[in-house]
Amino acid sequence: MATIPLTRRGAELLREELQRLKSVERPAVINAIAEARAQGDLSENAEYDAARERQAFVEGRIAEIESKLANAQVIDPTTLEADGRVVFGATVELEELESGETVTYQIVGDDEADIKSGRISVSSPIARALIGRNVDDVAEVKAPGGLREYQILDVRYE
Repeated sequence: MATIPLTRRGAELLREELQRLKSVERPAVINAIAEARAQGDLSENAEYDAARERQAFVEGRIAEIESKLANAQVIDPTTLEADGRVVFGATVELEELESGETVTYQIVGDDEADIKSGRISVSSPIARALIGRNVDDVAEVKAPGGLREYQILDVRYE
C-alpha cells in the first residue's frame, strides 16, 4: 500500500478515534452481543443481528485506521522549507478573480478534508492546481461550474 500523507493533527485525530473504538465501542458491542445471546433463540433475534453488524463495522474501522496509520507519512507544516510554495499542509489564502471573494484553505490528507472547516483534500481539483505555485501566481481550477481562476494571496505553514 502506498504512503498516505497526513498532517500531525490528522494523525492525532485518527489515533483518538482508534483509541475510542478499542476502549469504548468494542466493549459496548461485546456486551450487546452477550445480552442478545442471553435472550435465547438467535435465529430470530434482531438485537443479536444488529449487534453483530455493529461489531463488523467497528472491527472493520479499527483495521482501516490501523492500516492508514501504519502507512502514514506524517507531515508537520511548521517544519517545511518550502520557500513560499504551496505544498501539502500549507494554509493558502486565495482570491477568486471573477468575484473578488477571498477564501482560506489548508491542504490536508483525504481523511482530514472538511470544506466547512477550510481543509481541502490534497487530491481535490483546487489543491492539485495550487501545489507548487507561489504567492501572486494565478491557478486555473476546472470546477463543476466551469473554469475558475484564483490568485494566491498568502501561503502559511502553521
